[in-house]
Amino acid sequence: MAGEIHKQVVREYVEAFNQGDLAGLQRLFAPDAEIQGVLGAGQMEKALAVWRQLIEGLSINLMIEEMIVEGDCVAVRFTERGAFVRPFFGHEPTGKSYELVAMEWFVIRDGKILRRWGVRDSAAQARQIGLPLQ
Repeated sequence: MAGEIHKQVVREYVEAFNQGDLAGLQRLFAPDAEIQGVLGAGQMEKALAVWRQLIEGLSINLMIEEMIVEGDCVAVRFTERGAFVRPFFGHEPTGKSYELVAMEWFVIRDGKILRRWGVRDSAAQARQIGLPLQ
């Protein structure tokens, strides 16, 4: 039963992300949640700033391909798609689209995300949308 509840929390996370609903994303996380990704680790404020850039600049869309639950942990493999349609971290849009594999791991308790780790092939993303590799 808890496994299905955890999966539903992740589905709501994906839905909020795909709709650009930052307030909805924030509601899914515990107040002291730890969020780690390609740009480092931090709390919600830092993550929201990055997510805003991804949602607005790259028109990001996540599709769940596989989800595995063990205890409080949920591992997810996504197909991530997007298009570079607005300025993104100081770069002007190219209009180019991208597709890549992304993976995220969550620790969920009492219906709230306590920890989230995300990894994606940022180099492939940069090449596809026309950003220089640094």
